[in-house]
This record gives sequence, C-alpha cells and structure tokens, in this order.
Amino acid sequence: MARTSFSRWLRENSQHYLMVGAHEQLAKRYPGTRGPRRPHGPLELAWLRVFAPVYRALPWPLRHRILRAMPGSHRQTWAPPPERREPAV
Repeated sequence: MARTSFSRWLRENSQHYLMVGAHEQLAKRYPGTRGPRRPHGPLELAWLRVFAPVYRALPWPLRHRILRAMPGSHRQTWAPPPERREPAV
C-alpha cells in the first residue's frame, strides 16, 4: 500500500468535505432534493461543521495565501505556449 503525504491527504479530504458541504447547502436550498448521507463520527462532523464553514468564511486573499503555502499540484505553473510555426496554408 502506497503512503500518501500529509499535504496530499489534507488536500483530498478538504476537497471532499467542501464538496459534501456544498451538496448539503444545495439540498437545503431546493426542497425535495436528496442531500448527502449524514456524517458518521466526530471526525466527519469536525470536517463538515467546523472546517468547511470556517474555510468558506475566510476572505479570498487569506485563502489564497494558505493555498500558496501548501505544497501540492496547485503550485504547478502553466506550461509555456508552443512555439509559433508557419501557417499550414
């Protein structure tokens, strides 16, 4: 079994529980819509009732600084554009 780094674990869990939290909000906004399953255990409750709301409440500049400080794929830069060539026609 491959071990994942802490930053990857944090990023994957953050993304998952932010998405579940958004799903909960949409289900509340549109009556009759089925929401996600209820959280199981204190760890899921912490992610959904503490982390997700606090993260959403942070202003974007602070969120951006936090993301830039974390190692991971979000820090990769775009590839340079391809070299220009002569027109095909």
